[in-house]
Amino acid sequence: MKVLVTGAKGFIGHNLISALRHINLDVYGTERVKSDEINFFSVDLKSADWDKAVSDKDVVIHCAGISSEDGSVSDDFELINVEATKKLAESCRKHNVKKLIFLSSAKVMGESTEPGLPFYSYSALKPIGLYAESKASAELKLKEELSGSDVDLIVIRPPLVYGRGVKGNFRTLSSVANLNFPLPIKSVRNSRSLLALDNLIDFIVTCIMHPTPLNGVFLVSDDCDVSTKELLEALTLAYGKSPRLLPFPVSLMRAAAGLFSKHAISDRLLGNLQLDISHTKQTLNWQPKVSFEQAIQDYVRDELNSSDYTKGSKP
Repeated sequence: MKVLVTGAKGFIGHNLISALRHINLDVYGTERVKSDEINFFSVDLKSADWDKAVSDKDVVIHCAGISSEDGSVSDDFELINVEATKKLAESCRKHNVKKLIFLSSAKVMGESTEPGLPFYSYSALKPIGLYAESKASAELKLKEELSGSDVDLIVIRPPLVYGRGVKGNFRTLSSVANLNFPLPIKSVRNSRSLLALDNLIDFIVTCIMHPTPLNGVFLVSDDCDVSTKELLEALTLAYGKSPRLLPFPVSLMRAAAGLFSKHAISDRLLGNLQLDISHTKQTLNWQPKVSFEQAIQDYVRDELNSSDYTKGSKP
């Protein structure tokens, strides 16, 4: 079986390729710049000429794209996240690819959920922001382009993915946990779904190996929703330290965030975003491979063993 992973040098793509090679699949990758590595193709996402990379592949896993809105404009997201994805679908159809697995985002359904009302695989698309809007548009383009074809389209909508090599908000929170400053979040009781990188990779492998077409949308998580307080406690304990958390009214934290126009940060730290993955578990007979607690310990162990950390820099 020949498998192509786009975005081969990204956080998910790089780790996914390593895992797929470990189970002896014939794996290829794409990246934006020319590579000397065997089985790698150079694909400029702005022109998105996929034919050479896609030709003779059985499975294509689309991880490539842009996620940060810092310095990006709507045209960037439209060109790279939407149009390049549409062209990939065209190429998959042209070259008789059996499966196209698309890494979308839970954010296509919205930025938050109400308590006790999680997102489901059939939840309506209600994206907010350039990134989420582009992912939602890409999903629609894929379904339109592959309708009536023999390509098995599998759309994965993950929440925040964490694991070795992660950057962004999770890495920042990890640094805070390692420093172990006293923080006023003991009263936070929100509930958020997270996804360990190892669980995402295991789910993708399950999709690759599934014997019959799936043609659907799948929500994936660790199946263990946690509060920001619980996440910070787990990280701090994994670093071998005792959490120093203080009580403080959540309503006052939200008000302070509003004064400084930090609503988005406030929502991520204090709000809910829950996924119901029962459809995923039942359809594929799948369970998360790694528990939340074990995944956090593995992540911190990898951080402590990383070259950045051993050279004296903070994670």
